[in-house]
Amino acid sequence: MSEQRNLTWHASTITKDLRHRKNGHKSAILWFTGLSGAGKSSIANAVSLKLFDESIQHFVLDGDNVRHGLNKDLGFSEEDRKENIRRIGEVAKLFIDSGQFAITAFISPFQEDRNAVRELVGEDEFIEIHVKCSLAECEKRDPKGLYKKVKQGEIKNFTGIDSPYEAPESPEIVVDAENDSVEACSDQIIAYLHDQQYI
Repeated sequence: MSEQRNLTWHASTITKDLRHRKNGHKSAILWFTGLSGAGKSSIANAVSLKLFDESIQHFVLDGDNVRHGLNKDLGFSEEDRKENIRRIGEVAKLFIDSGQFAITAFISPFQEDRNAVRELVGEDEFIEIHVKCSLAECEKRDPKGLYKKVKQGEIKNFTGIDSPYEAPESPEIVVDAENDSVEACSDQIIAYLHDQQYI
């Protein structure tokens, strides 16, 4: 604790507002949450492509990719999942401070953890996106073969099966990933960003 008291936050010469003005758009976290197989990464990357085409500064933080590096020391216990989301929240905050959109695609099963990330940033800088898809449909899709491994007893603490998933209480956006295409879902998100004057 004494070491932390010796730390002082250093204010950047180039502020977030200056970056917004230069970029011509705001910055925020687009936080995709949903069950494994719901389509979070696919929709997040479709949104990324649309933002790229509009010359909007952004970066995608994908759950599996982050666990290859920054969070490779974490497992899938409830404690490790919380730490996984805490770290991603801090990284995403750095991106929005740099004037970019941080697009995060994580199961992030606990509302408390998602709320904690929301509290890290400004009131309008966290956009929670529920990628809604039934467990039955996610099991049917099983793009990574994870549900099959769960049934074979190879994976424990799997969200939606033997570990809970808490659907968002009041997300800014809900996309129907079970019935709508990736294109339609990504269009819905881009339309929101335009309507709310983020871009």
